[in-house]
Amino acid sequence: MTKKLIGPFTQLLPLANLPLHGALADNVLEIIKNGGIVIEHNRIVDVGPYATLQEKYSPTITFVEIDTPAVCMPSYIDCHTHIAFGGNRANDFALRNTGATYLEIAEAGGGIWSTVQHTRDASIEELTAHIIERVNVLIKQGITTIEVKSGYGLSVEQEVKTLRAIQQAQKQVPADLVPTCLAAHMKPWDFAEDATAYLEKIATELFPILRQENLTNRIDAFVEKSAFSATEIRPYLRSAKEQGFDITVHADQFTSSGSVIAVEFGAVSADHLEASTENEIQILAKSDTVAVALPGASLGLGCAYTPARLLLDKGAILAIATDWNPGSAPMGQLMIQASILAAAEKLSNAEVFTAITSRAAKALNLYDRGQLQRGQLADFNIYATANYQNITYKQGTLLPQQVWKSGELIYTKGEQP
Repeated sequence: MTKKLIGPFTQLLPLANLPLHGALADNVLEIIKNGGIVIEHNRIVDVGPYATLQEKYSPTITFVEIDTPAVCMPSYIDCHTHIAFGGNRANDFALRNTGATYLEIAEAGGGIWSTVQHTRDASIEELTAHIIERVNVLIKQGITTIEVKSGYGLSVEQEVKTLRAIQQAQKQVPADLVPTCLAAHMKPWDFAEDATAYLEKIATELFPILRQENLTNRIDAFVEKSAFSATEIRPYLRSAKEQGFDITVHADQFTSSGSVIAVEFGAVSADHLEASTENEIQILAKSDTVAVALPGASLGLGCAYTPARLLLDKGAILAIATDWNPGSAPMGQLMIQASILAAAEKLSNAEVFTAITSRAAKALNLYDRGQLQRGQLADFNIYATANYQNITYKQGTLLPQQVWKSGELIYTKGEQP
């Protein structure tokens, strides 16, 4: 396959060779003026000044010319979503905004259990179609790697159905889907025994199926008063780790303790963290567990943001994701959420962009994307602007003109993915 040289770009931001841990000032960003990117098959061959690359690779190269002002940077990674669900919870949002509590909403037929019932009622074909529709919304934003959780089935059979739907959706979309088993989302209301018995059933019956069908290599758990306690979840996570699964944890959303469990089990990420205190922040900062901020949940619930500034200043790895779900975070708009969090927590552009590229990749244990450099996947976005700062300045309203995935143009603004 012939190499392609794409450019010239007014600004090209490789976001390469930046540290995973800690704060980043914008002056560390490499900005290649009149830059270009050389790709072959699905990988990046070279990045640098366009004229230099043109001379280096001519005449055995195909040119993809960009003849208007443009910025090129890595495509984004949404490392925490719940887009495999059925139903709608618009009424929950309305009730919350009138002051209704979680319990009152649940008693009125809403809450997670409402989504569980709708998801159980959906066929695998319907669930697959829902996932594809939502993936296409994310692709238009320049997101080409998407984590997708189960967790609205809450039985062995229904969790398998959801993960199979994710697997089926992957065959029909150009983005990479990273499936995660969140059977430990909450104890199902229709399970007669206690939470410990439910978790044991999932670990002994569901985990082997996940391996047999290659449905996922990731196990998630919600550690919270409304879900599972630290005592209840430890044997479950221990079993997952012994069977070779990567661990991630919904942690410190309303009360602290989950992030401590995450670090204890060497989790790849601890997600939410709105309730993290100085103790949890210090523990995360000293670990390689990625702290994933989910500003969409803060906006949806009207609660505090993840203490992103403190986490970075203490040396943690910070990623940002949408948490797209039908209840607390229905927006599904990554750059809007990241830009709002940046304004609230005083995050630099470097911190925002790495949080949705290389540091988000770390949260998924992926090391072949999130940077524009030789050997990485050719995943990148092209914006119709001469200044990269406009991307966060416009707070998500400036969308990519083109989205490339694995060396292929998968979306042009105004067209369907």
